[in-house]
Amino acid sequence: MGAQANPVHSHILYVAAAFDGTPSGQGLLPTAVAEGDIAAQHAGFAAGDATYLDGIRRHAGHVLHSIDPTLAPGGPGLGYGVRQAATNIVLHIEQAAADEAASDNVRTHAGHILATMGNVVQRADTIVALAQEIEAATSLATAAALLEQLTAQCDALLSGRDADRDGHVGWQAGEGGLRQATQHLTLMQRGEGLIGR
Repeated sequence: MGAQANPVHSHILYVAAAFDGTPSGQGLLPTAVAEGDIAAQHAGFAAGDATYLDGIRRHAGHVLHSIDPTLAPGGPGLGYGVRQAATNIVLHIEQAAADEAASDNVRTHAGHILATMGNVVQRADTIVALAQEIEAATSLATAAALLEQLTAQCDALLSGRDADRDGHVGWQAGEGGLRQATQHLTLMQRGEGLIGR
């Protein structure tokens, strides 16, 4: 049965594989991961340039572009942004889970993905605020202190954070990041027979 015949699967595939309007038409979650990788990379570049205020500010602008290109139109990101991808992921996962044809598999993993994406959206908002503060910073000391927070948030955006210190990063609120969302999307797809085991 093709995706067109199953609206639940269509929503899942928009997130996982192909979505109109993303760079190269790729899925929304791969787009978010790619943008998050670019943001983390440029936070790292800024940290490597931590004695040069203009360099830190420039790379903070590149991080901002990867998170929300409407706030920083020029930069090395894909031009879509983590924020927009995350908003669309939430929309399509909610629609997949709300469909009367949704399986228990879809509903279970949708809950995990949505909790994780809540973390992603919250961290993206924090990154935007920090990057904007860095861009406005007039002292190296201020920018460097903010940069430490920015780098940690970019890492958590991608890989999550062990908030409860149990040695494991789960999908729960405060923990999961884009990597955990990817894991649960993969489990959802497998459960639906959309990808091999």
